[in-house]
Amino acid sequence: MKLQFKLALYNTLIKLATIFFTGLVLLFSLEKISYHHISVRLEDKKNEFMKHLSSDKISQILQKQTTFTDYNILKDDYIILRPTKYEPITTVVDTFSTAERTIENSKDTYRILTCKFNYYNHTYLLEVGNTIDAVNELKQTIKGYTLIILAIALVLTLISDFVFTKHLLNPFYDIIENKLIKVNDPLNFDYSKVKTTTQDFNLLDDSINSLMRKISQMFMLEKQFIANVSHELMTPISIITSRLENILVQDKLTEETENKVFASLKTLNRLKAIINSLLLISQIENNQFNKTDVIMINETLTEIEEELEDRLEDKSVELQIALEHQPEIVGNKSLIHTLLFNIINNAIKYNKKGGSITITDKILNHKYALEISDTGIGMDNKEIERAFNRFEKLDNDERDSFGLGLSIVKSIAAFHNIEIDINSVKGQKTSVLLTFKNETQLH
Repeated sequence: MKLQFKLALYNTLIKLATIFFTGLVLLFSLEKISYHHISVRLEDKKNEFMKHLSSDKISQILQKQTTFTDYNILKDDYIILRPTKYEPITTVVDTFSTAERTIENSKDTYRILTCKFNYYNHTYLLEVGNTIDAVNELKQTIKGYTLIILAIALVLTLISDFVFTKHLLNPFYDIIENKLIKVNDPLNFDYSKVKTTTQDFNLLDDSINSLMRKISQMFMLEKQFIANVSHELMTPISIITSRLENILVQDKLTEETENKVFASLKTLNRLKAIINSLLLISQIENNQFNKTDVIMINETLTEIEEELEDRLEDKSVELQIALEHQPEIVGNKSLIHTLLFNIINNAIKYNKKGGSITITDKILNHKYALEISDTGIGMDNKEIERAFNRFEKLDNDERDSFGLGLSIVKSIAAFHNIEIDINSVKGQKTSVLLTFKNETQLH
């Protein structure tokens, strides 16, 4: 789950718990306040009734020792006064309770004040009641409104938190997306500061920039070292090669000596090829090539087919170019030629005698893709993972192979922003999919 959603969810749950607790306190307090308010009213009614004990109507009833009952037309409240067994009472004690009473076939729940008092040597029980149904209805109404307010608050909180956290974390995701995920080459790192007022994100941005500067410096030193060593080695190799070739033209050489000189020349040529490959990779990764050529993929493939015609015939491999489009890309023509040449050359090298190579194209997610498939020996997953490593060779590689062909392909693809995917089935086939991420003109 993304940090943005976690923060929004956390804030929402906290606010939901707060609102829920506040709602419970409100409902509990409402019941207490209502009961207190009714109790005060009942005490006022009792006191008012006690003041009128000497009234003619009540006096007559008390003298007859009969029960006095009074209630209003809506049965919301009532008063009952009845004589009871005499007991000496010095202090009138009010007792409150909640109970059901039936008045004229109407059964309701009442808050009831009960007290006993003496009046002219008689003891009377006074009961003053007030219905609490209205309070219960009010509680239900408040509960309903509380639930509605809770739901609305929950939705608004979730939306507001989501929007706020998204706005707050945008710089963080910018740093992750632009300064970590999209960085393929430390030399092309974007050191511009992320626009944010959050101190923590500024610190993270500065730390990443500082780290990338150190990595770029080390990367540059490594590339420069490889380029310098490779360049400096070429001169002595050329001198030694020339000397050995001059020795070969002498008539006094024995056959054994000639063989040794030929073997030395072959070794030097291998060393020269490796150095040239490393120099090429170094130059590509140092962006020492222009990318201004308009390249017709169809024409490039046709040229490569002609160049590899002998190898195709030697291995009886059929090459079929079946493109539906006529793509044009902008890049370095020589490098793109090398990229496609190496892939097709590998498809021949690792093909079975009498096999085939098929080159097709398609549009994947609005991007042009070129697929080179062969019926060769295939690779397992471990071999695929190591395919682009420098000097990585398969067990059945030819002796002249240096294990640098796919490393060059990888560097050229990265230079032109081309994505490479290899799918292979051991012993059956291999396909290399090139997806051109940059804009490609199709005809």
